[in-house]
Amino acid sequence: MNLLHANDRAGEYPASYYAATATPLAPFPALKGQHSADVCIVGGGYTGLSAALHLAQAGLRVVLLEAHRVGFGASGRNGGQVGSGQRQDQDWLEAKAGREAARHLWDMGEEAKALVRGLIERHAMPVTFYPGIAHACRSEAEARHAWHYAEKLRTDYGYDQIEPLDKGAMRKIIGSDAYHGGDLDMGAGHLHPLNYALGLARAAAAAGAHIHERSEVHHIRHGARPVVQTASGQVTCDHVILAGNGYLGGLEPKVAARVMPINNFIVATEPLGERAAGVLARPIAVADTKFVVNYWRLSEDGRLLFGGGESYGYRFPDVVKTVMKPMLEVYPQLRGVRIDYAWGGTLAITMNRMPCLMRPAANVLSASGYSGHGVAMATLAGKMMAQVVQGQASGFDLLAGLPQPRFPGGAALRWPLLVAAMTWYSLRDRLGV
Repeated sequence: MNLLHANDRAGEYPASYYAATATPLAPFPALKGQHSADVCIVGGGYTGLSAALHLAQAGLRVVLLEAHRVGFGASGRNGGQVGSGQRQDQDWLEAKAGREAARHLWDMGEEAKALVRGLIERHAMPVTFYPGIAHACRSEAEARHAWHYAEKLRTDYGYDQIEPLDKGAMRKIIGSDAYHGGDLDMGAGHLHPLNYALGLARAAAAAGAHIHERSEVHHIRHGARPVVQTASGQVTCDHVILAGNGYLGGLEPKVAARVMPINNFIVATEPLGERAAGVLARPIAVADTKFVVNYWRLSEDGRLLFGGGESYGYRFPDVVKTVMKPMLEVYPQLRGVRIDYAWGGTLAITMNRMPCLMRPAANVLSASGYSGHGVAMATLAGKMMAQVVQGQASGFDLLAGLPQPRFPGGAALRWPLLVAAMTWYSLRDRLGV
């Protein structure tokens, strides 16, 4: 199944709260005819747009091809959370990669957050970065672990932006008795994800990048100068950057073996008015510790944007029904609230939940599989691939050097096996294990 077309109308953003409130950006033309470039980028999300911006600023001729609209995929549909560090915590990274590499990976995560904030400011994007992400723990044991981990980050990594929260403090902030405490990371934050993607596109175009929408890539002919082909044109280039993430499909089998597309879902309530303060007392975002994560925040006009639920299939389910169940478990006081927007999207995960950075062929770079931690890391990955093209590969090579196992079962069986695993872990969520 081609996920570029499975759940959406060609060339249109989904009917999301983000699309309804985005600062409009006029469409870019489709690719037609033969073109030549230093770099051809496949995919117009954070990764591809960041790469295009940094390459164009360096004076290279860049052509970016997007099958639908820039920010169409996960970049324009996600929860907007800009988290600290990597998707895996520092304990895991120290055990798997050693303390020195773990330190570099932590610093990379901090650089990624700073890059997002710097790009917003430097290019005067219509985007506000709101500090603060609370991590809500389902058990006392998880809360204690969160407090110990915050202390580790303070002592070992010099990161002092995390405030431990007991059950009462968490209840005071999030207006729910569903959790036993956790922490609040004021060095992390959240933003309007589609406006950020559109801001990157404006900046890349202004720097000289040639962006083409409605230009789905169906084949890449590898060689000394790869040829990237669409239905109505082709680009001959020195380098190819693959930035399709969950929508890359079978365009590069080596990436597909290690990166699994999955769907996620969000609803936006009606404006809550005075009730909003009882849902979130501060303008922060929240994510909990369930395997099938719940995450939420308030919009600027006082709506609850709540993401969660599970679905085992590439087709989107009834999104309202899927998300309302976990939302009402957290906020039973919102029973009967009107849902004004509901949408789904496709992201990508890896076996180890770390980004998959690869050189799948000569003159080809790829970055994907951010596993729900992509706003900052995808932006940085795009910049790092731009640096590789210019001969600076240290950051890219550190991530690319992490073991990135294939999903078991190959293309035919990886999805059924993932469904079995997700079913098991979601059962553990429901049992509180």
